[in-house]
Amino acid sequence: MIALCDVNNFYVSCERVFNPALENRPVIVLSNNDGCAVARSNEVKNLGVKMGAPLHQIQDLVKQHNIAVFSSNYVLYGDMSQRVADIVEQYSDQTEIYSIDELFIKFQGFEHINLTRHCQKMVKQIHQWLGLPVCVGLAPSKTLAKVANHYAKKLNIDGRVLNLSHEYYIKQALEHLPVNELWGIGRRLSEQLRHMGIHTALELRNADIKTMRKRFSVVMERTILELRGVSCIDFDADPDKKKQLICTRSFANKSSDFELIKQAVAYHVTRACVSLRQQESVAQCLTVFIKTNRFCPNDRQYSNSITIQLPQASDFTGHFLTAASHALKKIYKPGYLYKKAGIMLTNLSDKGALQTDLFSPDINSPKNSQLMHTLDDINERFGKGKLRSAREGFTQQWAMKSERKSKAFTTRWDNLLNIR
Repeated sequence: MIALCDVNNFYVSCERVFNPALENRPVIVLSNNDGCAVARSNEVKNLGVKMGAPLHQIQDLVKQHNIAVFSSNYVLYGDMSQRVADIVEQYSDQTEIYSIDELFIKFQGFEHINLTRHCQKMVKQIHQWLGLPVCVGLAPSKTLAKVANHYAKKLNIDGRVLNLSHEYYIKQALEHLPVNELWGIGRRLSEQLRHMGIHTALELRNADIKTMRKRFSVVMERTILELRGVSCIDFDADPDKKKQLICTRSFANKSSDFELIKQAVAYHVTRACVSLRQQESVAQCLTVFIKTNRFCPNDRQYSNSITIQLPQASDFTGHFLTAASHALKKIYKPGYLYKKAGIMLTNLSDKGALQTDLFSPDINSPKNSQLMHTLDDINERFGKGKLRSAREGFTQQWAMKSERKSKAFTTRWDNLLNIR
């Protein structure tokens, strides 16, 4: 059996844990630069606010219904997500983090355990220890576990766990589920299915599998088999290392200041190199890109990118900072109002398999490796960015708007709640 553990309205729920006054109050969490709603409490959903609604378009609604509005607090959400994962791992040794608020759990060798009660105990512990509301869907396959989780939320199932292990209940669930709400069936694909007379998940499950594979792909065949209770989607407890690393953000305000843009690029390089070292990889190619805001037609438009190859693959931040600075000088043009800059590391390989070039100087000295190791340790212990390159600047005037962000309650001593 496979379970999907999903935290309800995750970003909103994290905010409510540390601010009980938000309980039963409509809450919205905004996207980068405080632009759009990316998380909504049930109260906000009931008001008709759609996912992705721009804040400026719902300001009247915010005032009318006293909606609490927050900037995204990724440090808090990431830490709470890891705490959920730590608890889940106590209930099974096979877990797969699917997203920041979702985990798949494989129960192999649990034949003599009541899995519904087992998962209810897990849900209760997560709520007691973290204050987060969680729902769990149990089923023979990942796709059916998604379906079970959907109904566990929608029907407010007692104990917050729905077990779809019996054929009768599986058919009942699929019969009332529109095909467009299935995992992996997007809007365009669901339209094609409707033209074929397939409107529900049960109708898709009953479709001729050979015909569907021929008309669509092996992915569709896999989905149908999953709906029939055959587990076809691999359970990946150890996800593959990323083949490329991208780091980019929009600026809080448009800018033509070269130094400010250079600081933003340096910041992105530093973040990407940290991720590179965390997965024990090295990269040989660096791409730098800048662009204006295409949604401002009255502004002069320009975008460009450039890729630089290092003599050897490396994970040393200093090498990439130097390369990024040279790259930016080549593509930057004065007189344009830039809205976004970013970098991409490609041609990644395992650090353990790194080969040196006989005719080139070795840029990956033990001294550089030790420096990066020490830097990462300090920043992990005292907070991201405590030690950084001067190229990143100190004020980060380019940084995204985050005017409504809550405190880092779980990762900073000076942000701990005061109990009186």
